[in-house]
Amino acid sequence: MTQTMDSVAGCDVVQSEISKESRSTGNNNNNNNVVRCCAGCGCKIMDRFLLHAVDRFWHTGCLKCSCCSVQLGEVGPSCFSKGGMILCKKDYIRLFGVSGACSACAQQIPASELVMRTHNKVYHLKCFSCSSCHIQLVPGDRYTLINGSLVCENDHSKLFKAHGMSSAVAGFRPGNKVC
Repeated sequence: MTQTMDSVAGCDVVQSEISKESRSTGNNNNNNNVVRCCAGCGCKIMDRFLLHAVDRFWHTGCLKCSCCSVQLGEVGPSCFSKGGMILCKKDYIRLFGVSGACSACAQQIPASELVMRTHNKVYHLKCFSCSSCHIQLVPGDRYTLINGSLVCENDHSKLFKAHGMSSAVAGFRPGNKVC
């Protein structure tokens, strides 16, 4: 089993390879006389195949993503572990972004922290703010992205009025609303 670990600001992220082991062949140090207990359900693993991931053994049906419940042995050769959760790659990226860091401050986002997301970017709640006036955007606020930066509706209007353009002409999208 191969693992890679990133540790930034005390938050560990482990990407673990999922290896499928056969009880009948004795491969990968799994002896027929050794009965393993499943880390998911706690029961003995008597099945022909078992999974080894995150330094533990699992029934093939018990190693599931903590978010979407997909069986991780079915979707790929690796999984992610952060904050006590075991995640598929899709949910890890959805929750923590590609790097697990905030798009505004670049600091790691703890697994237990609530986040704001927009256009495949992830932010700490306190960092989800207008790049012009620095006011924190909250549910109900309208905003747009200009060159990858968050801009509130008020500052967007000011910017384009200063250049003699209306917000509608400048492309303000009312669909960008904090929910």
